[in-house]
Amino acid sequence: MHVPVVVVAGAGPTGLALACGLRAHGVAVRVVDRASGPSATSRALGLQPRGSEVLDRLGALGDLPQRSVPIRQVTTHVDGKLMARLKVGQQTKLVTRPGLLMSQAEVEARLRQRLADRGVEVEWGQELLTADQDADGVASRLAGEQIHADWLVGCDGAHSRVRKSAGIEFPGVAVIERFLLADVRAELPLPRDAVSVWLRGDQMVGVFPLPGTDLWRLMAPAPAGTGEDLDVDDVLAVLTKVLCDEAGLPTVAVREALWTSTFRIHRRLASTYRRGRILLAGDAAHIHSPFGGQGMNTGLGDAENLAWKLALVATGRARDALLDTYQAERRPIAQEVLQSTSGMTRMIVGQTPVARAVRDHLFVPLMNRPLIQRLIWEKSSQLKVSYRRGPLASRSPAALLGLSPHAGDRIPDLPCTREDGSPTRLHAELGSRWALIAPTTTREDCEAVARRHLGDATTAVLTTTQRQAMLVRPDAHLAWHGTSPTELDRWLTRMLDRGSIR
Repeated sequence: MHVPVVVVAGAGPTGLALACGLRAHGVAVRVVDRASGPSATSRALGLQPRGSEVLDRLGALGDLPQRSVPIRQVTTHVDGKLMARLKVGQQTKLVTRPGLLMSQAEVEARLRQRLADRGVEVEWGQELLTADQDADGVASRLAGEQIHADWLVGCDGAHSRVRKSAGIEFPGVAVIERFLLADVRAELPLPRDAVSVWLRGDQMVGVFPLPGTDLWRLMAPAPAGTGEDLDVDDVLAVLTKVLCDEAGLPTVAVREALWTSTFRIHRRLASTYRRGRILLAGDAAHIHSPFGGQGMNTGLGDAENLAWKLALVATGRARDALLDTYQAERRPIAQEVLQSTSGMTRMIVGQTPVARAVRDHLFVPLMNRPLIQRLIWEKSSQLKVSYRRGPLASRSPAALLGLSPHAGDRIPDLPCTREDGSPTRLHAELGSRWALIAPTTTREDCEAVARRHLGDATTAVLTTTQRQAMLVRPDAHLAWHGTSPTELDRWLTRMLDRGSIR
């Protein structure tokens, strides 16, 4: 009997989360990475509430909230004067989790452990060189062997070999020519619960507290005329000088540099997320400015969306047309992130006199207003992501009128009741599974339909006092709601057979 296998290229957060999600559905996975071992550098800095939800559903969040730095505000100075305190991390009706500031390496370590718990170890030192596909699968040539799999997913970053092997274009433009980063141990007279930013003309410098004693990240654009080949000392010299000049510090005593980097900020988006049996996720599909902390979280969202769909196809419960809904739902999210982060970057850096004037006299002062703070926080949390315009969302009267919730919306963590009568919450029951929430009058009939289509092991059945039943996807978005088991049967049949409910 043939056992479907998915090869995931890239052991970053996206690839690891995808592998964990596939294993939760019983799909065989191999994870390969060209690196000789796990990275210890911080790279991406934090988890937005949506990213925390994804890790929690995968069983990989663990003690990351306790190990993170609690950020309460972003302070912004213009021409040396404090102009705004943007409060972040506060609970709203939508957002009930804080943002977590921590190293990407910590997130990857938790995901690797979770993947190992499910019987899969990362295969380090396995660089994917080429990939060729046919109607039956994908043959991937690695540095040490050739492997054949049913599906190949490229989570191998901006320079993705998988993307290039599939012939998928990656158009885009540079947003900022060069940026400098350094993670350092230093004595800085700055609050540890705040991200501190200084703006002056076309200069800016940002300081982020990192977990640990006196650990900080420094970030600034490379000054005009800065040479191409900068060593660690050069990067530190530029960053500390800009920080002293703009923050008014007499000196910055850096005891140790843990990591430095120079990079160009690009905005790129893959022309397609799928070509046959090859798919892309994370930075292999989209790259953008780090401003706003959206990168790692967008990749985690890709992984969770793709995992349940690829699992249904790989196990024979759905036709592969369902995979086209992955791009239909996730690529518009990436487009929006690219646009918003590029616009934010250009405004913050102030590339033109008009942009600087708008930034200094309009945008920064507005950040003091509670309504603006809530809108920024809820937008950056990624909890407003909805797929109501996608192919799996119905065009019901409620949808046309904009009423909530309807198919495609994220469902909040509702209180529910298990079959045995014990209380629980929706997100705790998902854990990469489908959840059927139904009143007692229709629960058994709806349950029989859901299990017939989705399998016994992937459906949690909960009860509710509401009249309507709801089928919630493993990524916590509403799949279907209604009162008739026959309607549910029809919806699932269309989705699994055609990859669309239209």
